[in-house]
Amino acid sequence: MPLAETGFQKIAGHCAIWSHWLSRGIEIAVVGLMVLLVLDVWLGVLVRYFVDFPLTFTEEAARYLMIWMALLAVSIGIARREHIGVLILFDHTRGWKRHLLLAVFDVLGLFLFLFLFYYGIEFTLVGARRLTMIYDMPKSIPFAAVPVSCLIAAIQIVLVAVRDQAKLLADPGQESALS
Repeated sequence: MPLAETGFQKIAGHCAIWSHWLSRGIEIAVVGLMVLLVLDVWLGVLVRYFVDFPLTFTEEAARYLMIWMALLAVSIGIARREHIGVLILFDHTRGWKRHLLLAVFDVLGLFLFLFLFYYGIEFTLVGARRLTMIYDMPKSIPFAAVPVSCLIAAIQIVLVAVRDQAKLLADPGQESALS
């Protein structure tokens, strides 16, 4: 039994590292998108109110940048366990009930993101036949934010589920595996 726990702890350690680096990469991408979004909105305001030369593409660019940014950021919240959750119930359970509750939450979240990933692919393929109003690019590019971010979120859920279950196994009396 101790060998299995040691092996699981080792796998959990790798999952924690992978989760950290995946989250870090997404953070960098989200910050980059945020910088582009701010510059785009400022450019739109500047040319509309001060130069009197309306650039219509800034609105559409801001919309698509915001969609990608918000959806990618979901996986960061998952990695840090800072997403919306039912923590009152979790904080009032101990022992095997806590393991089970955490596993149930993670499995439900995983199924949700895999479901959205599957239907997001179909949505993206349909969007390939439609063009955006101003850029005349396929809508599959902004629509791809759904399956891409859901796949990343699903991977992140698996990584943090293993990491946090190992924390609970290592120290069953700890206050919270989420901190």
